[in-house]
Amino acid sequence: MSTKTPFTQEKTFSNYNQAQGEAYANLRPKYHPSIHQMVIDHHTTTGGQLDILLDVGCGPGMATHALAPRFSHVLGLDPSEGMIATARAHSEGKPTTNVRFEVSTAEELGSNLSPPIQDSSVDLIISANAAHWFNIPTFWSAAARVLKPSGTVAIWAPCGPAIHPSTPNALAIQAAMEKIQEEYLAPFYEPGNFLTQNRYAGFPLPWDMDEPIAAFDKESFFRREWGVGEGFFDREPVLSLDQVEKMMGVGSPVTRWREANPDAIGTEMDVVRVCRRAVEKLLHEAGVEEGKEVIRGGSMGVLLIVKKRKGCE
Repeated sequence: MSTKTPFTQEKTFSNYNQAQGEAYANLRPKYHPSIHQMVIDHHTTTGGQLDILLDVGCGPGMATHALAPRFSHVLGLDPSEGMIATARAHSEGKPTTNVRFEVSTAEELGSNLSPPIQDSSVDLIISANAAHWFNIPTFWSAAARVLKPSGTVAIWAPCGPAIHPSTPNALAIQAAMEKIQEEYLAPFYEPGNFLTQNRYAGFPLPWDMDEPIAAFDKESFFRREWGVGEGFFDREPVLSLDQVEKMMGVGSPVTRWREANPDAIGTEMDVVRVCRRAVEKLLHEAGVEEGKEVIRGGSMGVLLIVKKRKGCE
């Protein structure tokens, strides 16, 4: 597989200020604890240790803190100063004092810090809903450098949005939302958006590089997918249409659409409002009373786990 697909430098989330980071943190559901346990179990049963955890593209630090109690030292990295400020703010008062957050890209992978992350020092690298924004070949090279032998890279992401089948007129609502995405948002998709939409099918792995990275073990590669209602998040939220608008608003294609259409923000021409009106209409057609419009959200997801070879420094 060629890896010459252009990976566009991520400019949406990386430019978030703290207020945007807070909005993102407040609207994103937490991952189901079984995902964290699956990662730890796979890591430890394949020779991984529990000293240093590195969360790359950590955002507000939700996954960082979820796994922090298992490790002696935890470092969250993100290119956005706003996201890091949010993560630090959310750390206040938490019982885990072994966590710190620093500004660094997935490509730098802590080489810009003082002191830098040492070679062959990290036990587990995780990336939750972020790896599709990396310059992936450069990330794999950096990961091979900092991981210990038998170290692990665990990457996961939600793939949606999806409407839970229990929602009245669910199939029609799903189709309407997909149509709006195609008509309004497709021009504002980046390669990373397509990777998540396709459940990371074609995500370039270390052995797919034009110059394969021999430090990683292809034979032990692990992949798991989740369908709607299979527990990727810790809850399947019941959302008012106000909440639907807010959740759509923190998505990167919507952010870019709004940057290109500033006069439409908050009006009936706003893409999130267009989506809301379409959902309202379909709920009313299914007998839902005005003022009682809610949808039950669902999500699909994917987890990839890659191991560094045991004898590879």
